[in-house]
Amino acid sequence: MTAAPLVSVLLPVYNAGPYLAAALGSILRQDYCRLEIIAINDGSTDNSLEILERHRQADSRISIISRENRGLVATLNEGLRKAQGELVARMDADDVAYPWRLSRQVALFERRPELGFCGAGVDMLIGGRIARGKPDPVFQFGRIPILAMFFTIFMHPTVVYNRKVIEDDALHYDRTYRHAEDFDLFRRLAGRYPAAMMPENLVVYRVHEASVTSRHSKEMRRTHLRIVAENLEREGLAEYTRDLRDIGDAVSLDTVARAANFIVALEERIGSLPADTRPSFEAGALNLFYFLYQLIADEMQPPLTHELLTQTAKWNVIRRRERYALRPGAWAPWLSRASLSAGRQADAMAYFFKSTPAAAVLAPYELS
Repeated sequence: MTAAPLVSVLLPVYNAGPYLAAALGSILRQDYCRLEIIAINDGSTDNSLEILERHRQADSRISIISRENRGLVATLNEGLRKAQGELVARMDADDVAYPWRLSRQVALFERRPELGFCGAGVDMLIGGRIARGKPDPVFQFGRIPILAMFFTIFMHPTVVYNRKVIEDDALHYDRTYRHAEDFDLFRRLAGRYPAAMMPENLVVYRVHEASVTSRHSKEMRRTHLRIVAENLEREGLAEYTRDLRDIGDAVSLDTVARAANFIVALEERIGSLPADTRPSFEAGALNLFYFLYQLIADEMQPPLTHELLTQTAKWNVIRRRERYALRPGAWAPWLSRASLSAGRQADAMAYFFKSTPAAAVLAPYELS
């Protein structure tokens, strides 16, 4: 009988004190037992190391590396070098894995040993309540290597890498793509190895102001657009990508107009592609539009969002409530802002009533 594969869980830790016990507890209580946890304390100044040490005393499957701060990319690469497992699972110190996460991902690799890596869905933890995530329909018809050119195909803390398939020289994070290092790695791997998106939610992803995503959103967006631009240039779908890159540096009427023109030109080029790949490229381009839409909307300047929607002729791809709110954006921005604010309040109330209290879901997985 073949022994169950060892799973190395890579856990970077930086000032994660309020959440770390729950994250560790969720891994230690997995129903898959053949695992090691490589926890790297990246120069934390809070009580993270104390929490790690306490849990290591209780469970020898935890190993700790503690040193000065070197940043996430260096920490991830250090963990990959330290990992002994055939499978390497990512985990963030502020998220929670459901008890069946690893067993179901291991089972997938047993059924499909040719896979290089996989990801899964997430539920979202916001303000003490959990909203169930829904499967992204783009994976039903989109080819993963093509989709990976346009967006980060998997949520990073859900990913498992198969080191029996992925060569050592390919499995590393590139520090030149800081804060979008996962997007860069996934696009490189998806171009060389088969990948799969699991149609179930295996991790509770915590949204809070201290998260890496929240603290570095602007740099992340700039790097994201740079990666997309590189991919489009390589595929021959864009010769001049400055119009796409510039909006990551500054959102203005000029950069919005140029980005809108870029989207229109990209869609025209995609329209001439072969029928077998065109739908995946179309799905990727639409995702790029939504990325720009959110980037611009976050500036809270309705005239800019109005410009994007008008120039790209995409009023029909946003929600009806947003269309009504943004229509007066060009001549009465104050009215649009008031309407958008009311819409956000309605969304928040809907989320509150449809979501589940976090304590009801997470309490069984937490350790003191």
